[in-house]
Amino acid sequence: MKTVSRYIVVLVVISLFFTLLTAGAVAWGLWRVNQTDREAIASVIAVVKEKYPQITDKEIIEILNGKAENRQIADITESYGIKAGDVYVLSNRQNYWNTILLDGAAALLFAAAVLVFFLIYVHRKNRQELKLTQYLSDINNGNYSLPTQVLSEDKHSLLYSEVYKTTVMLREKSEQSARDKADLKDSLSDISHQLKTPLTSMLIMIDNILEEDMPEELRREFLCDIRSSVNHVSFLTKSLLTLSMLDADTITFHQESVSIKLLFTHCTGNVNAIAQEKGVILTQTCQEDIQLVCDERWISEALTNIIKNCIEHTPKGGSVTLTAEDNSLYTKITVADTGCGIDKDDLPHVFERFYRGKNADENSVGIGLAMSKSIIEKCGGYIRVISEQGKGTTFIIKFFKVR
Repeated sequence: MKTVSRYIVVLVVISLFFTLLTAGAVAWGLWRVNQTDREAIASVIAVVKEKYPQITDKEIIEILNGKAENRQIADITESYGIKAGDVYVLSNRQNYWNTILLDGAAALLFAAAVLVFFLIYVHRKNRQELKLTQYLSDINNGNYSLPTQVLSEDKHSLLYSEVYKTTVMLREKSEQSARDKADLKDSLSDISHQLKTPLTSMLIMIDNILEEDMPEELRREFLCDIRSSVNHVSFLTKSLLTLSMLDADTITFHQESVSIKLLFTHCTGNVNAIAQEKGVILTQTCQEDIQLVCDERWISEALTNIIKNCIEHTPKGGSVTLTAEDNSLYTKITVADTGCGIDKDDLPHVFERFYRGKNADENSVGIGLAMSKSIIEKCGGYIRVISEQGKGTTFIIKFFKVR
């Protein structure tokens, strides 16, 4: 915009300059004609006064100022062969043509100046278009460097800026698409591995069960293993379906006020059998009846997965503690265990799908924490983990209050 404004200002200045030049040329020509007329009139008056002394100055003034009859003036001039529109004073005739020539020269100079100005403008525009074309060519060749044009604020620079932002956005989308494809490939590979192992195991055990001479005790053991594998596959399938629905934003979360005490009781009830089997103590602390606005079903599922993970990594005699705090900014839920802790190399990857750390259980899929994180974030919460090997792990969940 600034560039266009500068061109308009220059064009206006050029126009004013040549307008003043033309006006000056016309004024000079008229001045020369006036001077010649004064000299001619003075000569005529002198001759008339000499030959016709009886004529008065008043009569001469009336004639010169057009007070006399126009027809009378025309008759007098035509009697001497002078017709209307002719210029018989030689100096005036020369000044007349000089004025025309000066006006014509000023007009030609003005046209030339406008033409040069237009050519400069077109050349500048062509140069800018060539630069933009070169910039787009560089982008196509993988050079995404920021052009210096975007640092100014004229209209052309804004175009560079928009092209650059569009390029960055398309590049990010392209890179994200490539990452998504790679993640999908890895996920499919992990899912295939997670399903293939229990299914193969079940097929082998079923074939053995079908043999008639299998001892009843071994048959019952195989059936228990098959039930465990079916539960594992069912959990994996359900978790994958849930993650897919979260990714596709097809889950509708219903916000309602929920008592955290009741939420803790429900979640611990879901994993109480596992805790008793491992000999892990579950405790909860909620000093008052804190209310949390959330989707009870999904938050309960997310919290249950986190508690289950803590139980799996806590040895016999250890404990998993749930606490809740509330203030004017947020409601905080903490799940802490006294287990083995998480290796510092594994800590940044805890919430990644299908990631299994050094201390992961052999039956772990690596999907529960990823699903919990997705659910909590979809419900407007935030989760982080702190851990130290040998001293346990703490999951901190915060739901900020929006006013």
